Amino acid sequence: MAAAKIPAVPAVLKALRHYIDIAKEHDARDPVVSYYCRRYAVEEGMKIDSKSPDSRKFLFAVMDCLEQMKKEFASNEAVHNEVVGQAHLENYALKIFLYADNEDRAARFNKNVVKSFYKASMLFDALQTFGELSEDIKNNRKYARWKAAYIHDCLKKGETPHAGPLDDSEDMFGAAGGAPIVPSNFPSQIQPQNPSIGGSQNNLVIPPGTHAPPTTPQDPGLNRGVIPGPSSQHIPPPVQPTNQQGAVNLTQEDYTTAQKYCRYAGSALQYEDVPTAIENLQKALRLLQTGKE
Repeated sequence: MAAAKIPAVPAVLKALRHYIDIAKEHDARDPVVSYYCRRYAVEEGMKIDSKSPDSRKFLFAVMDCLEQMKKEFASNEAVHNEVVGQAHLENYALKIFLYADNEDRAARFNKNVVKSFYKASMLFDALQTFGELSEDIKNNRKYARWKAAYIHDCLKKGETPHAGPLDDSEDMFGAAGGAPIVPSNFPSQIQPQNPSIGGSQNNLVIPPGTHAPPTTPQDPGLNRGVIPGPSSQHIPPPVQPTNQQGAVNLTQEDYTTAQKYCRYAGSALQYEDVPTAIENLQKALRLLQTGKE
């Protein structure tokens, strides 16, 4: 594959290394994740340095790789349709995030949890390739980075971390120390197709202001049982139209949003995630029936 021809990340673009590493981990496992991590890395790299010879060589090589991936995965809708791609990447990031959160709340503290929290935060970053992040994703990203640094520091000091959000976390870390925000339509029981998050031993680059997690943890398996997370499996009944004649004035934005929910449902079915698919389809139906989310 074209990824083999990508040179090492130059020093001036070292902030991109973790996204490139995640992309490499997923080349065989999940090319959609791989594709959008590389695309985000290119977009960020162009902002950092697009003029030096080393940076240009690296960025052009990654762009060539992206073009090759488009051809190689011509039949993969998530690579060519950004609505589907965004749903796929967001669901994948949330699964990793919820795995780490479930382990943390069960007081199973180890290097795998640190790496999972941090990897989820990187994938939340990559979602910016689709535009501005929602407030929920921003909060979860901040919480994941804080938890990764906090648990790592506690383990390093030989201390036992506090499971879940801290009661006084707002004083310590603002709103990010509070409970993570997970979409109500997202399942608490995580059963993705892929048995592991990734097996790379690559170093992780931590943004300023946090402490680096260990560089060689083993990735956790996601196919084992996990405890219920912060969201609920309850599926509400469909909402009937408020207009007796069924006439609802829908805007173009309403149609786009309904299509997004349908794409999310399709992405969930790729993971055999029936509750999430049903929830998203019901949200689309509710919007089409009532004109309200």
